[in-house]
Amino acid sequence: MTDLEIAVQDVAGVRSALEGGATRVELCTALGVGGLTPSMGTVRLAVDAAPAGFVHVLVRNRGGGYVYSDDDVRTMCADIAAVRGSGVGGVVVGALTPDGRIDLAALGRFVDAAGELPVTFHRALDASRDALAELAALEGTGVGRVLTSGGAVRSIHGLEMLANMVRTAPIGVQVMAGGGVRVEDIPALVEAGVAAVHLSARTSYDDPYPAGPGGGAQELDATDPGIVAAARQAMT
Repeated sequence: MTDLEIAVQDVAGVRSALEGGATRVELCTALGVGGLTPSMGTVRLAVDAAPAGFVHVLVRNRGGGYVYSDDDVRTMCADIAAVRGSGVGGVVVGALTPDGRIDLAALGRFVDAAGELPVTFHRALDASRDALAELAALEGTGVGRVLTSGGAVRSIHGLEMLANMVRTAPIGVQVMAGGGVRVEDIPALVEAGVAAVHLSARTSYDDPYPAGPGGGAQELDATDPGIVAAARQAMT
């Protein structure tokens, strides 16, 4: 059966993903900028609320592109080391060189910091100069899964590339479709042969309590267990 991964931002999201039948979650914060590293408090409480291995943690210290300074890489390695002993099921990372290739040196440092934890390479792959060629470059790096839209804005528009990725991925590297996924897209993504489908399954609402002048947006996100359940149903 194809796995279902839900991107969540808090402990309530972990519980909603469980209720809806997800296989695992990618825990992060700030999904509005593509996701950033969650706090250690969030990580610990999320792990406590879930079965072993259910919570995978995104490690990305800032928004923007995926070309990182040494300080960025050191920060992310420290974050990986911090979550490694917390009971998480894996980490999600990625880095590119200025010419659009996978930064194998930075990736090696991330994998070393992860130790025995499974490692997923995130959608930095879709920002590379040639996603199919860069997928092949992951052979032997210690990465066991890639999150990709097939290079499209939405995964449903990258079906042909996703199918090519499934056929050509290095042995031991799973292809997970993610990026603008809607429930109605899932049957076609499963038909493309991906090992997993990734979506946020979130709804937005306004916080009834004001943030105050200059305090930021009032809109908040919540993981919807009904959407998670519909996504799971769409896989059958």
